Amino acid sequence: METATTADLRKNFLAEDLFRAGEVRGVYTHDDRLVVGGAIPGAGQLELPAWDVLGTESHLARRELGIINVGQAGHVLVDNEKFELGHLDGLFVGRGSEVVFAGEDAAFYFVSAPAHATYPTTLLTHTEIEPVKLGTPAGANERSLYRYAWGQELQTSVLQFGVTVIADGSVWNTFPPHLHDRRTEVYLYVDLDDNDRIFHLMGKPGAARHLTVRNREAVISPPWSIHSGVGTGPYAFIWAMGGENNDYTDLSPVALDDL
Repeated sequence: METATTADLRKNFLAEDLFRAGEVRGVYTHDDRLVVGGAIPGAGQLELPAWDVLGTESHLARRELGIINVGQAGHVLVDNEKFELGHLDGLFVGRGSEVVFAGEDAAFYFVSAPAHATYPTTLLTHTEIEPVKLGTPAGANERSLYRYAWGQELQTSVLQFGVTVIADGSVWNTFPPHLHDRRTEVYLYVDLDDNDRIFHLMGKPGAARHLTVRNREAVISPPWSIHSGVGTGPYAFIWAMGGENNDYTDLSPVALDDL
């Protein structure tokens, strides 16, 4: 990674084209075998595909799924049961289910991970989740952390996900950075203006690099990589993790001197 070109970094760690009208698109990474994807149903409905790389007839035959709507109102059918999702509302879907996306103005982001057990499908309404307040205005990193699935309250096999909303006037997320030695994390940046960008920091401590990221683009952050970022305007990001455990506090802080 230290000797990679910017084009190499973008090819291997940035998902740039997840959201296309009328399609379900996805990226498979061997880092903890996560699938990261987007679905924009438009006037129709879209089924969650079982891509060949998974080797199963159904996407969730051996996986569990987290969904967050980054568009406007829509709904998800899970085994024909309807779940309404507004902007930033989430849904956890257990192993073995069939999933269909619908909603003309909706845009669904999803992450799936291998699962050893089946847990109930659960609606996660953004406005009903109590956020954890982090950072300070003086540090330009004031933000609200909404934990949807984080190893407590909602039971999952390995999947964790949620939303962090950056406060007006702040620009930094997750700073100082840290490492998840036993988990891969994916960041999807959302609610950016078309002219704004995120400068996402990644790499090993002491050898950090950066990616320039647009709205609705996702960065795959392997266990050996820090993850942090700074934006040119208001934004939020969806974090999702999968790996050896679902212990939210299993992380290793990185001192600024080590960068």
